[in-house]
Amino acid sequence: MATTEHNHGHADGGHAMEHAHPGAKTYTLVGVVLAIITIAEVFFYTQQSVRTFLVPLLLVLSASKFALVIGFYMHLRFDHPLFFGVFGFGLLVAASVITALMFLFGQYPYPPQAPG
Repeated sequence: MATTEHNHGHADGGHAMEHAHPGAKTYTLVGVVLAIITIAEVFFYTQQSVRTFLVPLLLVLSASKFALVIGFYMHLRFDHPLFFGVFGFGLLVAASVITALMFLFGQYPYPPQAPG
């Protein structure tokens, strides 16, 4: 039996390397989690009590959203782990540069000084 173009020549119908992608319920749940994280970011930004560690907190929350988006909506969770690693490495480099710039421009003075 000849293989057709849509199954990419695999004898088993082209499903050897495919993984089951989640349905609409999973994408909706991920969207709700992303909305909750965004609400938390806005909430923490408006609170004076977290001003001393606001930037690291927002960076962690943003990195979490980044991981969810590239994992689910870009389908990298279901591809080879190398692809997720490429984006993760880019995030790590960006976070390192941002942190270095914050120290450089005085966001976090060294040695730490008492407020007031």
